[in-house]
Amino acid sequence: MIARLVALLFCVILTAGLNGCAPVTAPLGLEKPPPILDTDHFQTADGLVLAVRHWDAKNPRAVIIALHGMSDYSNAFDMPATWWAGQGITTYAYDQRSFGESPNTGVWPGASVLRQDLNDFAATIHARYPGLPVYVLGESMGGAVVLTSLTEKIQSHVDGVILVSPAVWSRSDMPFLYRAALWLTAHTVPWMTVSGKGLKIWPSDNIEMLRKISKDPLFQKQTRADAVWGLVNLMDEARKAPGKIKRTPPIFFLYGEKDQIIPRAPTEAVVRELSAKAPDLKLDVHVYPKGYHMLLRDLEGPVVWKDVLSFVGPNVTASALPR
Repeated sequence: MIARLVALLFCVILTAGLNGCAPVTAPLGLEKPPPILDTDHFQTADGLVLAVRHWDAKNPRAVIIALHGMSDYSNAFDMPATWWAGQGITTYAYDQRSFGESPNTGVWPGASVLRQDLNDFAATIHARYPGLPVYVLGESMGGAVVLTSLTEKIQSHVDGVILVSPAVWSRSDMPFLYRAALWLTAHTVPWMTVSGKGLKIWPSDNIEMLRKISKDPLFQKQTRADAVWGLVNLMDEARKAPGKIKRTPPIFFLYGEKDQIIPRAPTEAVVRELSAKAPDLKLDVHVYPKGYHMLLRDLEGPVVWKDVLSFVGPNVTASALPR
């Protein structure tokens, strides 16, 4: 621990004379076309092309738009979405800016543009499936994007929101040393990368799935310091979002008691603040005693899939869950 602090201070001293050391944000596109969705890609309002995956039901009864977490990409939803498709639910997921196959990989894109992409994508899906209910699901970082979007325009395009282990660990919930180290690295060596290697933190109890992720070239193994800074800025917004929400679609809030990524205290604080908005806000909270951060991919993930199905399509009779 001491050696790491010394190394950090050495980096600060080396870079103290540099000008312009500050967190970097990925550039926007230069075009201004209307958002376009084809089979495998979504062209954003500023002309960037994001990779899209979808799992189609033969006769869809509802549509889920799924947003992945930090370092991840759209394939994060392959397991639940494959099962949901067999239950009459079509799922769309796209690689958010700077993740997966999308442009500017690894460089934080900015929270506002992530929300704008979501709003445009939701509007496009709403128009493509007239008459069908559209739900937005956000996992971890994606949950923070969805939660903060509820203070803006997204509610006009969706019929319900699903928050899976949303990233709500704000600066106010962090120890001072965490905040200080984050500021120093982001503003002096923003290009420095960090990883979870060596940390005894388990995002899931599904070891086979974690091994596959470790070999997946599209799953980011290293994260820039300024991208962590950007994520924490987003989590700050997500932590405060309940106080800015007035009326919104029903919310299904899911988290696991064994989550080692997002501490339980801020998660439960957000739940309390959302609950206080009843009856203007309809909130359903499920806590999974054996659940980790990656609830949808845990060993008991199929139980979570079925709960999501019950929220999305209460009149849909589910087939047997996979073993």
